[in-house]
Amino acid sequence: MKEVRVSAWQQLLRDPDWCRGPGNFPILAYSEYLPPPWVGPKPTGELGGLPPRRVDDCGWAVSEYEQERQLRPGLELIARGALDELVRLGEGRHVPHLSHSKLRHNPYWPASLAAHAGKLDHERYVLLLAVALSRTQDDKARCRWTLFGSSEQGPARAFWRGFYLSPRKEAPAEDAFAFFGELLSRAYGVSERTARRPERAGLRVLRAGTDPDFPYWDEGLLPSWCEPLLWKEGSSLKGVRFLLTFRPFERLPAEVQEAYVTGKLHLLPFPGSLVFWGAPTLRKLQRELPFAMQVGLAQLFPRRSDPNGLRIPQAGWLHEGGKPKQMHGPERSTFVRTHRWQKTHRHQNEVALLERADRVTHVLFSTEPDDVALYNKPMARNAQLWTHDYHLLLDGLHQGGEALDVAEKALRAGGSFGYRFVFPAMRVGPHEVYWQRPVVAFRADDSSTRSPAPTVLLNAPLGYLTAYHADKPDLARPIELWPRLLQRPPHQAAIQLFEHEVRPRRWITADNVRALLDWKELLGKGPLPRSLARALLSVPARQTLEGWLAALPEKAAEPVAGKRLAEHLEGLLGPDEEDNLGPEGLTFASTCRRAFEEDYWKTIAYLAHGKFRTKSNADCVRDEPTREALPTWQRELDSLARYLMRQHAQAIEAAGLAGKAWVAEHVFAWRTDFDFSWMGGWARNLKGPQERNVVVRIPGLDSTQAVIMADHYDTAYMHDHYHPEEGGTKARVAAAGADDNHSATAALLLAAPILLELSKAGRLACDVWLVHLTGEEFPSDCLGARHLCQALVERTLTVTGPGGEHDLSGAKVRGVFVADMIAHNNDNTRYVFQMAPGEGPASARLAREAHRANLAWNALARARNRLAPRKGLGEGQRVEGPDVPPAMARHAEVRGEVRPDWEPRSTLYNTDGQIFSDAGVPVVLFMEDYDVNRRGYHDSYDTMANIDLDYGAALAAIFLETVARVAQWK
Repeated sequence: MKEVRVSAWQQLLRDPDWCRGPGNFPILAYSEYLPPPWVGPKPTGELGGLPPRRVDDCGWAVSEYEQERQLRPGLELIARGALDELVRLGEGRHVPHLSHSKLRHNPYWPASLAAHAGKLDHERYVLLLAVALSRTQDDKARCRWTLFGSSEQGPARAFWRGFYLSPRKEAPAEDAFAFFGELLSRAYGVSERTARRPERAGLRVLRAGTDPDFPYWDEGLLPSWCEPLLWKEGSSLKGVRFLLTFRPFERLPAEVQEAYVTGKLHLLPFPGSLVFWGAPTLRKLQRELPFAMQVGLAQLFPRRSDPNGLRIPQAGWLHEGGKPKQMHGPERSTFVRTHRWQKTHRHQNEVALLERADRVTHVLFSTEPDDVALYNKPMARNAQLWTHDYHLLLDGLHQGGEALDVAEKALRAGGSFGYRFVFPAMRVGPHEVYWQRPVVAFRADDSSTRSPAPTVLLNAPLGYLTAYHADKPDLARPIELWPRLLQRPPHQAAIQLFEHEVRPRRWITADNVRALLDWKELLGKGPLPRSLARALLSVPARQTLEGWLAALPEKAAEPVAGKRLAEHLEGLLGPDEEDNLGPEGLTFASTCRRAFEEDYWKTIAYLAHGKFRTKSNADCVRDEPTREALPTWQRELDSLARYLMRQHAQAIEAAGLAGKAWVAEHVFAWRTDFDFSWMGGWARNLKGPQERNVVVRIPGLDSTQAVIMADHYDTAYMHDHYHPEEGGTKARVAAAGADDNHSATAALLLAAPILLELSKAGRLACDVWLVHLTGEEFPSDCLGARHLCQALVERTLTVTGPGGEHDLSGAKVRGVFVADMIAHNNDNTRYVFQMAPGEGPASARLAREAHRANLAWNALARARNRLAPRKGLGEGQRVEGPDVPPAMARHAEVRGEVRPDWEPRSTLYNTDGQIFSDAGVPVVLFMEDYDVNRRGYHDSYDTMANIDLDYGAALAAIFLETVARVAQWK
């Protein structure tokens, strides 16, 4: 019977329903547990972003942007940092970040070798250093390649598997010889002609043998060209100048040891560079923590958060109370917190801009009100801890509840502890994926001993990728994949031609080119509409697409190549799509009216300045400053939810659709791994579920599919009421929330009657769900979106209304449109807003429809502005009080910018939209051109005085029109 081989990708994707069923896909608060990036199929089954990861049955695509902007500088940084420490080791000097405990009884650096430190004059410190990398997500939703540490697959496999293209298919032998030729020539001065023939250059290979603790660390199958290079123990060393081996030094034949220490033989790699796999302490910890072998290298480097290059999470040692014990690595007892609400931009390194550092112990565990402040949560779920004698104390990725309590008590009792912050590796289904990649570098010949200048070889073997089941990793039996470096000429040109650009921000032109190339691929067949292409560009408002293309050659490092790139981009473009829905669209006849504007104003004003004051899920906080600041001591968020339900019920009744349309509650409990009983709202949930999303079902012809129109109806605590430096008293008082987010809640309330009429007329092809999400703001942190998404992924969504329980678990959500802050017209970029899609082709298609709705609105606004009563009117003006709407102004023409999920100006990450995107629910965020530093965001100025009626009404109209259009898709 013929053997059937199952490919790597078939193994990864063999269980598409792994996350279905109650409780199988919990989504925790991102402030407490940052989840992994999902690659390929998302948990819902939707395709993730581009470029595609699956390029062949065992291939993993690595884009040009990852290669040049993250991996190249990141690998160079690792090489510099590692060489600095290892050269010190070889020269017998103090090694700051490599503790004696890791070297004591280490077979790779035995006493017999350490005795020669400082006398190895022939040593070039060649690194063939196997590192474990993966992509992780940070709190700004930036997905970057991240250093996890030394390879958990041992020191040898990454190097040798790098000479394969698949499990049994070797890379061309000439590629291997070219690599060895460059290495021997540049590191040791061997002539290039000789170096390209390794056997004649005196290179031999000695197998590492079997490690008794980790038998899977062996080299595996060596490529066939290695056969003539193998050196057998007991053979003569005559003619052998270089011996390539990953065997521990103390287990090398005596003649090899002698030849090395006397300078007659070069060992590749430098024996001391393998100490990370020989530390007895980490081997001990490995028995309790599966990836402990990564830690030795991870602790070598300080934290690094720059968006360019590799991300390096903080790792080290901390001490709490009593007499310090000897540290086993660098003491790093403080940590600079970050969070998604910080007033920094996504292209900035926020850690470098912040000054405050907190003790690591507080960062990990403290729930004290002053430590939490407005935006800090304990981070122990994204950390691992172990004791001074290397026993596991906490694996936060997999442990919560009681384990967190035990770990916190241990730290409070005092002592020295090792730790690392660790963020989940990228996932394909239930498998997490790591890139085991060798870093190849050496110290150049002309380096001084005190300031070694590393040379990094970037054409080195690329290693391979390993995938393990995330909950029960078997390191001895990974699914193996191989990296495929994409080399698409237009993308390569985008990087190479504009790498020199630094203003107005680095890589801005390259990002613009990338956006056009990616979106042509995301949207599939047909040209990219020119207006959509312009909406994708980050350029000055007055610059046209044609002007930007014409300027590319002069911006480029090579004008001729820049002209070719511009011509290629021009070839991707086509005419704008025809709008076949007529001048009024589906909903503009109802929204392009003064009555709509006035209703929109009055609705926002009532929600913001009416009887609802305490509108945070945590209300009311049990402290004296908050008690003194509040006129009432009850959470009015619940009253607000009931008000929304009544309004929708009345709209359904007025439309004559009672019994067909309905309004219901999606009820759940706010639970966390940590105790926040000082938050009244959190404490109430100990008695049972207290939180609710409000869901309105508007029936379409096909009830198995739905489009979601969403907002969040809670408001944030005001920082100027809290922070003493701003005159605050540390009172936690919810903002009025006129813009954030009653501008969106009002849009949903006004949308309901219009969509109900479309439903009644049979003009909706699928259902529309209006969803008022709860708990977007901190400290609940996208609570409603997380529970809704969890139910959509698990296919368990049920809601309860006056008519009983409604089962929505079988419906497929074709798209979510989230509005968050849509009525403040940025004074610096007037009449601009963003349509920020989530990841993947489905979200891109939603954004294209939103763009078309924007064009249709602008065309109608221009026509209406030429007629009475708008003819001759100017821009809308803000007014101070909520009682009287601003005077009529001309209809606002607004410029929607389509900002992909990776684009630095996208603020999808700062909203509920990110939750949907990560889970794979197609989503687009509607938001004003959000200014992180403006007055009126999370403060006492978020009132009607900050609302621009003409602008907000236009965005509300486009928002509604887009939902109606997508609900008409066949």
